[in-house]
Amino acid sequence: MSYQLEDLLYLMERLRDPEHGCPWDLQQSFASIAPHTLEEAYEVADAIAEQDFGQLAGEVGDLLFQVVYYAQLGREAGYFDWSDVVDGITRKLVRRHPHVFPDGNLRTPPGTLKLEERQIKERWEQIKAEERAERALVPQQLSLLDDVPRALPALSRAQKLQKRASSEGFDWSSVAPVIDKIAEELDEVREAIGHRQQQAIEEEVGDLLFAMVNLARHLKVDAETALRGGNDKFERRLRYIERTLAAAGESFAGTELQRLDELWDEAKRQGL
Repeated sequence: MSYQLEDLLYLMERLRDPEHGCPWDLQQSFASIAPHTLEEAYEVADAIAEQDFGQLAGEVGDLLFQVVYYAQLGREAGYFDWSDVVDGITRKLVRRHPHVFPDGNLRTPPGTLKLEERQIKERWEQIKAEERAERALVPQQLSLLDDVPRALPALSRAQKLQKRASSEGFDWSSVAPVIDKIAEELDEVREAIGHRQQQAIEEEVGDLLFAMVNLARHLKVDAETALRGGNDKFERRLRYIERTLAAAGESFAGTELQRLDELWDEAKRQGL
């Protein structure tokens, strides 16, 4: 027997049954589940980065369960239910892919209708105008940045903020001034260090990191993914140093920095 989505939705209902459900699940709320959602998303990303595809299905399932959880909480509160979630995302994706669904109908057979490139561009501009008009009707959205989630990792949020500003024309047209900005921010970090002002140092380092994210964006590099790769590289090389020292009966504490640097270079030469 293979369980289906309907079974998962039923399971969620049982877990939240006021009389016979799970005590832990009954205590949960939107706010308490949100951190688990972030954790599950990271575990999906980790499995992909490690190319652990045998584990990936399970991690994706854990992430799907988070969505099912929110749908159940929404239904109980009268905000929305699973059908609203599915209907909303399906309508959005059909609307945003006029080159695949030219008439806006999900079930129109492929190839029945075709749009020329000019028509696709015109339709896309129309879609963006419609979505901007919809956002304008929401009184809480006073800024084009209002719906950029604060819970995003800092690098990802910086990239999204910059991308949103760029969509309205607030951006450099080439990479060169971005690099100049990085040099400027680095000089300001040096100046803050010279004045020994810790608060200023923290602020300037933040500006420098923000500028680096901007460079990554202009180079079409995802900053979060790039840093994850850098983290992994550092970890591989440091573990190599640990193994080498351990094999020689040595330790970090008793090893001079020059020797550690040599081992680091050795790890690099081995492609770690």
